[in-house]
Amino acid sequence: MTVASTTASAAPSPLAGSTTVTPAGHAFKAALTGKATLKAGSVTVTCSVSVSTGSVPAAPGNQNPAGAVASPISPPTYSSCTSSMPGVTPTVTTSGSWSVSMQNGSPITATMTVPTGGLVVHTTGLATCTVTAAPGGPASVPGSWANGAPSSLTFTNASVPVTVTGGFGCPTSATSSTFNAVYLVSDTTDPAQQITVTP
Repeated sequence: MTVASTTASAAPSPLAGSTTVTPAGHAFKAALTGKATLKAGSVTVTCSVSVSTGSVPAAPGNQNPAGAVASPISPPTYSSCTSSMPGVTPTVTTSGSWSVSMQNGSPITATMTVPTGGLVVHTTGLATCTVTAAPGGPASVPGSWANGAPSSLTFTNASVPVTVTGGFGCPTSATSSTFNAVYLVSDTTDPAQQITVTP
């Protein structure tokens, strides 16, 4: 009588594909095109200016045979912001160690990491509220990457954990916000080249 082995392990998870980000060592700038929105509860903050800078890791760090390639980026700045609440003026401040990682695939995915408390929206006027993103630890914000001239980084209805404090009119019950933005990413070391993600 044959007894089936009970030690057989489950099939291994498929490994992430290889990723190469080029040109190695080049600096880049990500600039918002259109508008960025951050919605918490019934309140939407819309900003028309946002910029972040960073650099592709130097070789061989710009290649990963089985996963994503990460780059530190400057905390994105957000300005020219308005609120969906009448009589309310929002101010967005960012801080800490931000990063973005790219994973080749179909589509190419990009994940922005917001450090603990790394983005704070403060409103003044008819409602004084404070919205803090990633309150309990670093948060991963899922997005997608498209190679092009320039390449683009898109966040569509990405969920970001938040806490909201304040008085009347503040969406204090909200525990997450929805982030939408499209950034155009240009090579600032050599503007004739493009930042690209390949296998």
